[in-house]
Amino acid sequence: MLVKGPLGIVSGIELAFFMMLIALLIWSLSNYLHNSFADITPQSAAEEGVKVWQGKLESTALRFGLVGNICLTLLFFPVARGSSVLPLFGLTSEASIKYHIWLGHMVMTLFTAHGVCYIIFWAVTNNISEMLQWAKIGISNVAGELALLSGLAMWATTFPPIRRKFFELFFYTHYLYILFVVFFVFHVGISYSLIMLPSFYLFVVDRYLRFLQSRRAVRLVSARMLPGETVELNFSKAPGLSYNPTSIMFINVPSISKLQWHPFTVTSSSNLEPEKLSVVIKGEGSWSKKLYQVLSSPSSIDRLDVSVEGPYGPVSTHFLRHDTLVMVSGGSGITPFISVIRELMYASTVTKCKTPQVILICSFKNSSDLTMLDLLLPISGTPTELPNLKLQIEAYVTREKQPTTDNSKLIRALWFKPLATDAPISSVLGPNRWLWLGAIISSSFIIFLILIGIVGSYYIYPIDHNSNQIFSFTLRAFLNMLVLCVSIAATASAAVLWNKKQNAKEATQIQHMEGSTPAGSPNSWFYNADRELESLPRQSLIQATIVHYGKRPELKRMLFECKESSVGVLVSGPKRMRHEVATICSSGLAANLHFESISFSW
Repeated sequence: MLVKGPLGIVSGIELAFFMMLIALLIWSLSNYLHNSFADITPQSAAEEGVKVWQGKLESTALRFGLVGNICLTLLFFPVARGSSVLPLFGLTSEASIKYHIWLGHMVMTLFTAHGVCYIIFWAVTNNISEMLQWAKIGISNVAGELALLSGLAMWATTFPPIRRKFFELFFYTHYLYILFVVFFVFHVGISYSLIMLPSFYLFVVDRYLRFLQSRRAVRLVSARMLPGETVELNFSKAPGLSYNPTSIMFINVPSISKLQWHPFTVTSSSNLEPEKLSVVIKGEGSWSKKLYQVLSSPSSIDRLDVSVEGPYGPVSTHFLRHDTLVMVSGGSGITPFISVIRELMYASTVTKCKTPQVILICSFKNSSDLTMLDLLLPISGTPTELPNLKLQIEAYVTREKQPTTDNSKLIRALWFKPLATDAPISSVLGPNRWLWLGAIISSSFIIFLILIGIVGSYYIYPIDHNSNQIFSFTLRAFLNMLVLCVSIAATASAAVLWNKKQNAKEATQIQHMEGSTPAGSPNSWFYNADRELESLPRQSLIQATIVHYGKRPELKRMLFECKESSVGVLVSGPKRMRHEVATICSSGLAANLHFESISFSW
């Protein structure tokens, strides 16, 4: 429905729900103001010691906050990476980040208006000292101001010019959400803040599970270095871990940075490679460039400590329903399509099911990046019947008029010697993840209710006697948050420890697979990948590839030439490319084109 504009690429269903949310906010605000203004008369204002317009200003300030809370109830749903809610709607956290962005802008706009109106009201009524009030009973103004300042600091770094240029500033500033939530609860009290409990509870469960998974050192088996500062990392994977194409995994390399976690597309297929998981990393930032330098240095290394979170991806895919699949990529945007093609290889050669014709249109700046096409084939275990997949590759090199070769830049592979303590990548909750997640959410909430009932009965009630006039609201809120975190930590830790024991049994079964490495001197850990590729169906890949130099693809012509009844169009790359393809598909000139954008929101 929409391609360009502040909302980005938006479907009809997304636009409908967005407009319904806006209508709800407008109706709520107008209803609140209409009812509250009716009670503000010259007599009632005089009793409060204010003028009518000042009374209406205070009422408006309060209602801005109440409407902002509606957005806050939804704010954390999209950012729970292992969400149990989003898959029910066919969504992934990666694709839902834009909803978090929309909601975040609404929340901060309304809360900023809430705070500014109150400051103006206190100033014109000579009560500016109210800004320093931290009431024992009722609303705490200082806590609200601290929550607002934390939110404003986050909000300021989210705008695209700042986020793109200073991403690390944006990333680390976003951890202020902890202060934002804590002081928000202190500000309004625990009872009213429970309006945001469902989304925040699921987020805390997910965040703690991610923390537990990130504490493990995973088994890195090998790496392939390509020209153009591109590297493929191959990890050992538990056979029970399955994921779908276009999944994402977060990676941390402590030797480069202990704090930085970077998301990369999983390029392997869990069906084609049941014991391996691969990601491709293009050197486009300081972190990825350092990683490439470490792996390609002349002094060979035999180990690299790596931790991961994920993988996260769609619950199901619909690639097989189309007659033709057109995949348009720019630069490193080809990486999601590597997993799609490998999955289709498996479907066409192993399960022998009907697969769509695949047309890959990929653009690169330099011819050295063409080596990324070699990654369409796994480092091992590729079926020999590649011709069963109808694959056509149209590669475009935009900044070179003719091919350039550099024999000194060969694809090289490096094999590692993992430690016995390194674990294969596995689901933090095992193969029955959804059952365990449901058990954690339900049991932790029951424990939370029991514990907070005990605290209320034996600690709060003897002091307050249900009057809500004696016991500190701030202390009550703190105890609730503490008990909530303890309940989640206890149940999630128990579930993870149980599954860790089960995963350890699987790990011992596949440990010998990665133990063997190329024999010889340390330098022989690096070897020319041509030797490896001779055993793969690389000739079929070469025959399916047409390289065009010095020009860009004519996407409109190429898409309209697809005459099949159902053509799936996937695009992954720069924003301009995604918008161009979306415009073509939404033009109505070709009803057989079905568009799907793969974003890089993370």
